Amino acid sequence: MTAVAERPVVVEEQASAPTLPEPEELRRTGSSTREDVLTIIGALCASSATTWLFYFQVFPFEGLIGFVVCWYLVLVVFYAGLTALTQPRAVVMDRIVTTAVVAAPTLIAIALASVVVMTLVKGLPALAHLNFFTEDMSGVRADDPFTMGGILHAIVGTLIEVMIAIAIAMPLGVATAVFMSEVGGRGSQLVRTVVEAMTALPSIVAGLFIYTVCLVYLGMPASGLAAALALAVMALPIMARAAYVVLGVVPGGLREASYALGAGRWETVWKVVLPTARPGLATALILGTARAVGETSPVLLTSGASTFFNANPTQDPMNSLPLFIYAAVGTGNPQMEERAYAAAAVLLVVVLTLFVIARLVAGGRRKKTR
Repeated sequence: MTAVAERPVVVEEQASAPTLPEPEELRRTGSSTREDVLTIIGALCASSATTWLFYFQVFPFEGLIGFVVCWYLVLVVFYAGLTALTQPRAVVMDRIVTTAVVAAPTLIAIALASVVVMTLVKGLPALAHLNFFTEDMSGVRADDPFTMGGILHAIVGTLIEVMIAIAIAMPLGVATAVFMSEVGGRGSQLVRTVVEAMTALPSIVAGLFIYTVCLVYLGMPASGLAAALALAVMALPIMARAAYVVLGVVPGGLREASYALGAGRWETVWKVVLPTARPGLATALILGTARAVGETSPVLLTSGASTFFNANPTQDPMNSLPLFIYAAVGTGNPQMEERAYAAAAVLLVVVLTLFVIARLVAGGRRKKTR
């Protein structure tokens, strides 16, 4: 028998698996720990003390705005440094970005609140009298007490001018939006470009246009109607743009279902598209109204200032709240300036109310869509 040489059995050593780094401890992103709270408190205290020391004591700087800017920059540095003592680089960058994101809306909120509070405080002496809302300024001198005169003529003039402007701009704006959204074509591209350009149109240009066309060439007297035409020019692109966006959100399936049932294009627009977009169109209406109610330059060139009550928009000058504020501040009298701040507070409340209504309408529309 031949002996068969046995082959040597070679046992290969298994390659050892690479050693993986131990996973870092997971960080909670939804809540703040005690360490996070102490870190931000320490950064606030340290940045405040450091900024005060160097801004007012070491360097000859002054002014609250400069102090706030320097304090914020120092706060970011201290906050990043304290966080880097116990956290990795990713957490430090996250904290810095979070600080910037929180600071931006806070600054805007403080600026808005300061404007509202300052206007209300400076106008409070005149707002405290009931006659400020029930009388006009005919026969009232600049240095007369607040128990005489009011802004009734300006409030009524503003309401009349804005109502006429909206009655003109809203149908035209919706028709323009329907043309851009439902008709299309080369013409719609041109119209869309013009609407977007007119959205940023300076108000003084709209006033000059109506002044030149209506008052100079057509011989129309300075009146509330001329002012309303200028306000309509300002509100029209806002309403058309907002309505176009709203109509674009309407689902295309609704249009297809309407066409499948035998409806034509305009019947579909009238009975399907516009009713579906009604809440958004209401928002467009309110935004256009808010834009028109606060304009001063077009009214200044077209309506003329007056101190007496006038409810006829076709003849005689008609005052409005923005024009009353402009004229009162221009007198240089302290009491008239307080009346101007009071009128500005009323105008501010009207505009803020309109924007709140727009937000509520838009919020109700989103909930209904969901």
